[in-house]
Amino acid sequence: MPDWLIEPFRHPFNQRALLAAVLIGCTNGYVSAFVVLRKSALKVGSLSHALLPGIAVAILVAGLNDWSAFLGSLFAALLIGLGSLAVSRGSRIDQDSALAILYTAAFSGGIILLRRLGVTREMDDWLFGNIMGLRDHDLWTVFWISAASLGVLTALHRPLLMTLFDAEVAATLGVPVRALHYLLLAILIVVLISSLQAVGCILAVGLLVTPAATLYLLTDSTHAMFWGGALLGGLAAAAAVLLGWWLNLEQGPAIVLVLGLLFLAAWIFSPKYGLLVKRGR
Repeated sequence: MPDWLIEPFRHPFNQRALLAAVLIGCTNGYVSAFVVLRKSALKVGSLSHALLPGIAVAILVAGLNDWSAFLGSLFAALLIGLGSLAVSRGSRIDQDSALAILYTAAFSGGIILLRRLGVTREMDDWLFGNIMGLRDHDLWTVFWISAASLGVLTALHRPLLMTLFDAEVAATLGVPVRALHYLLLAILIVVLISSLQAVGCILAVGLLVTPAATLYLLTDSTHAMFWGGALLGGLAAAAAVLLGWWLNLEQGPAIVLVLGLLFLAAWIFSPKYGLLVKRGR
């Protein structure tokens, strides 16, 4: 076997990056089915950008450490999400418009604050990811978040699907629609935060939307979108880490780029919904 082929597997930091890529890719791929089915990609993108100001405020209050960044980004995402809902309910502005205003203002403030705090280098990692910088405890954090998220979503798969497709019918059957809605939102935010070191807050939305969107062009099976998206996300993320090593590319952008190329291939060559098939008809 060529030496260059096995070289990435010899380094502990690369081994951690590959394991994290599989875990993060699988979790995001599974969750992406909910995002695509709910048609809420733009909202998720807004929440991913809202993580940065939370990190900035947490650093200002508690200093730079893993837990301050995690809790700060969690608080900011919840604040922006719930704030947009409050604005839409208390004014003529719809929630999407309110979300766009709040997250762009908060994101801008976060960039200014981080530059004032002198953490420019770390800011690049939060914006675009640095999966090679993962440490052992970071990997364990990713593992537990992935395991808990997939476990809860799998256990509640049926009622969650009912709330997605017909919330009124689900409510009449005794399904706690509002509670499940907030639970899903919380899981989405936690999964976004766990992906920060891999792809950063700018690119996180690509990882959280593209896997299921690709499967959506290839299959009519709703159930296949979930574990199919998980498989696609995990394999694509791991492949992108290896390609990044071999071609000297940044792994975070490479992960999203590989997923984007797979989506493009599905859009063109899908046997049922592909561009070539439609033109042939």
